[in-house]
Amino acid sequence: MAAASLNSKPKTSLIISTYNWPEALNLCLQSVCSQSVLPDEVIIADDGSTIETFDMIEEMKRRFPVPLVHVWQEDDGFQLAKIRNKAIARASHEYIVQVDGDLILHENFIEDHLELSKPGTFIAGSRVIMSKELSEKLLFSKETRMGFFVSGMSNIMNRFWIKSLRNYFADHYKPHDIRKLRGCNMAFWRQDLIRVNGYNEDFFGWGREDNEIAARLINIGVYKRAMKFGGIVFHLYHPEKCRERCIENEQRLAQTVTNKIIYCNRGVNQYEYVTV
Repeated sequence: MAAASLNSKPKTSLIISTYNWPEALNLCLQSVCSQSVLPDEVIIADDGSTIETFDMIEEMKRRFPVPLVHVWQEDDGFQLAKIRNKAIARASHEYIVQVDGDLILHENFIEDHLELSKPGTFIAGSRVIMSKELSEKLLFSKETRMGFFVSGMSNIMNRFWIKSLRNYFADHYKPHDIRKLRGCNMAFWRQDLIRVNGYNEDFFGWGREDNEIAARLINIGVYKRAMKFGGIVFHLYHPEKCRERCIENEQRLAQTVTNKIIYCNRGVNQYEYVTV
């Protein structure tokens, strides 16, 4: 099937994961407000933030252009898979775009994802890395529009928005490589996530839950598309998260790949979810 035109675009839930960084989340949400095509709802997947994040979201709700839903769980360590499952369960729409709350979204971000959306596929995007100095400047100024020649960026090829190259690379950039993706910029059909039971909550601590869900989707015949030269996001600097569980998570990923696993036992089916 051909990719969706904007005239027939699916209804979209944008899921934004966050933890105790309301200043960055505020910038992320501001960049959502500036989208050329708005999502139909935004769900904050909050892995245990304190009252400062709650207050900021409540304030933002008063002027936000689409429904803004806050899904929160108690802080009990890094449980990204779990809070994403809870957000997926709450999602009201058929297409899910997933980002992290430490990103500033290019104005065409949602439009790009919708134009590349295609039944039987999921999308893996890239990110532009920003320096500590540039990140601090943006957090202070609350600016979300990025000049093209702003200094303090790496992964600079991910900065270019070129529609013809975006369309070409969608099906030609490492379609079988599950390592070439980042959970901070992905999109799925919700029904496909339900078929594999969402994220595997055996993944606790940083790492590989996004690669593993991609592997299970590929195992059921859902193909990976790449978002290059489009779907641009700018990543605010922060120190790296603790990776002490990464070896165990790598082993779980390897089991999924080797054994062609398609379904996880501890997934989204633990939560009552909306029927779309």
